[in-house]
Amino acid sequence: MNIKELFSNFKKEDFFSKINLHIHSNYSDGSEDFDSLIEDAIKLQMKYISITDHNTIKGYQNSKYKNHPILIKGVEFDCFYKMSPLHILGYGIDIENENLKKLCAKDEKETKNDILRLFKSRHPKKVIDAIHSAGGIAILAHPCCCNVLSLDNFIKNLKNLGLDGIETHYPYDRFRGILKFSSKKLPFMLAKKYNLIETGGSDEHKNLYNHL
Repeated sequence: MNIKELFSNFKKEDFFSKINLHIHSNYSDGSEDFDSLIEDAIKLQMKYISITDHNTIKGYQNSKYKNHPILIKGVEFDCFYKMSPLHILGYGIDIENENLKKLCAKDEKETKNDILRLFKSRHPKKVIDAIHSAGGIAILAHPCCCNVLSLDNFIKNLKNLGLDGIETHYPYDRFRGILKFSSKKLPFMLAKKYNLIETGGSDEHKNLYNHL
């Protein structure tokens, strides 16, 4: 089963207790150890998780669990497009892909420092192409946080660049609520309108027990 088929089988009631595809470890701006997050997911009998650290895949490269079946390899890249910061998630990636590696952070500051990450933002076309080169799918994270006049046009333009999907299941009431520029119902409508893959994750920066 390829990554698109796998995601199409996910049910909305499984987010976030059974499936959580947006998690950060201490390799970027999360507080928990990478392998500890995986061990917690196993204890919680979760189906799938993805640890999507900012601009780095070092957690996977160093993890003793990198080939565990619960784990979908992922990354979150900081981008800038149409005068708005945005984050693009890559799932099902080959962590040895050279095109993907070239886009990753050169040092720890580019994964943990918000200001530096903004200044080091990548163009979404380069990110999407690199994710595809690595065999993955490219997903727009927390779309309602994009500071744009028309989220519809914004997503349409990103799809023309090769975007595969959008993060529809996201806890705007807990995270980034103050920066929410669109109704949280809108991503579901736009996913259907543009035939985009729907994903979900808690954007967890602490531990997996935090969102139960």
